Amino acid sequence: MVSASSIEKTVSRAASVDGLELAVEVRHPAGAPALLFAHGFGQTRGAWRGASSALAAQGYRCVSFDARGHGESDWLPGGEYHMEQFIGDLRVLAHAELHKPILVGASMGGLLGLMLAGEIDPDAFRALVLVDITPRWETAGVERILAFMQAHPDGFASYAEAAEEIARYLPHRGGRKSEDQLRPLLREGADGRLRWHWDPALLGGELVRESERYQPRLMAAAAKVVVPVLLLSGGRSDVVSRDTVDEFLKLVPHAEHVELPRATHMVAGDANDAFTREIARFVGKLSSPDRSDAVTA
Repeated sequence: MVSASSIEKTVSRAASVDGLELAVEVRHPAGAPALLFAHGFGQTRGAWRGASSALAAQGYRCVSFDARGHGESDWLPGGEYHMEQFIGDLRVLAHAELHKPILVGASMGGLLGLMLAGEIDPDAFRALVLVDITPRWETAGVERILAFMQAHPDGFASYAEAAEEIARYLPHRGGRKSEDQLRPLLREGADGRLRWHWDPALLGGELVRESERYQPRLMAAAAKVVVPVLLLSGGRSDVVSRDTVDEFLKLVPHAEHVELPRATHMVAGDANDAFTREIARFVGKLSSPDRSDAVTA
């Protein structure tokens, strides 16, 4: 293991199939076993900073990116975002890797991975790590997330005001985020107000409006996944429940499930040490000589 601070980090732009550019961050050189991190709706690649630093120090190549309409990636002119675009972006990044990556996908990122691996491109990934997401989810938990995202369309007057709002949303974390921690999450508009880093058009698009319509398709895709799968859920999550986990394990009987009891839906942020430990354990098993990279159908 090497010091996380000594790991080389590069940030570049990658063009998707429709020409939109994505911000991509890489820790560790090509050739190392690759982990491709896909964040949730309304997040950025920064959600993985702790995990990618720790896993890169263990010798993994960690690739994270801002989804279109999020963070430093391009926003779509006209704002007509839909699921197929996000799947296409993920596919481009997966095939850009020298070796098939292991997807670590949280929430939206995990659903995109399921669609890609189970329906569109079974050869995209070596394995899947799904972070607190199943093909069917608890509506109340998703509605709580969307209510937070929709709460301040006019933004905030200061970083302190934004920090207060986040603290109310995540009371179990304690403390307040600093201005340095908040700066990647907010953009300053021409009016001087600070607004979230994502395109407001996302909230009016089909990803929100039609999300539950995708559940039958996601369940069908999950049933066709043949690569190894680890589901990491939060014991305090209101998005994933015992019922949705049990349903998923029936669809994907070869999947492994680990619950992190103290974590909410924000698993990596709530329990990063346990989160990275479970990923390293799972990936380590994939590398053992007595296990193939795919499950026989």
